[in-house]
Amino acid sequence: MARPIESDAVKMTIRALVVDPTTNSPVVILAKPEEDAYLPIWIGVCEANAIAVTLEGVKPPRPLTHDLIGSLITELGFHIDHVFIHNLDESIFFASIRLRNGDGDLRVIDARPSDAIAVALRARADVFVAPSVLEKAVVTETSQEEAVKTILERMRPEEMGDWEM
Repeated sequence: MARPIESDAVKMTIRALVVDPTTNSPVVILAKPEEDAYLPIWIGVCEANAIAVTLEGVKPPRPLTHDLIGSLITELGFHIDHVFIHNLDESIFFASIRLRNGDGDLRVIDARPSDAIAVALRARADVFVAPSVLEKAVVTETSQEEAVKTILERMRPEEMGDWEM
């Protein structure tokens, strides 16, 4: 398992990809393994489609953008070590893709969480989140359905962040 540089980072899994019924915006929901703690991140439609294709095991006839990114990384002699969602500021999440080469050299690439997650899924790389981000945005509930409902009920439109297609 890849280890984040940040020793206190929390490994998360992609638990669900849903649509916020209020805004019709896609929401990727990360979960802490073995806990009822969920991190919702509102994302764009294109990124949601890229994530959904991988989650559903669909093999497109030609490489999609996130497939191309993965191929470029590999061809340049690196692999995706992990993704790190490291900050949440004014309702905007910040992430990076952590790359390593055969010598163990690390490169950190700034990315939107949605793109980072789409690339990580294709590479079967881990997703980590900083504890400070979880403190600000994690929701805990007894079931995933209740968590999603709570997430959507608590969010105000100005908290959902802006994105363009």
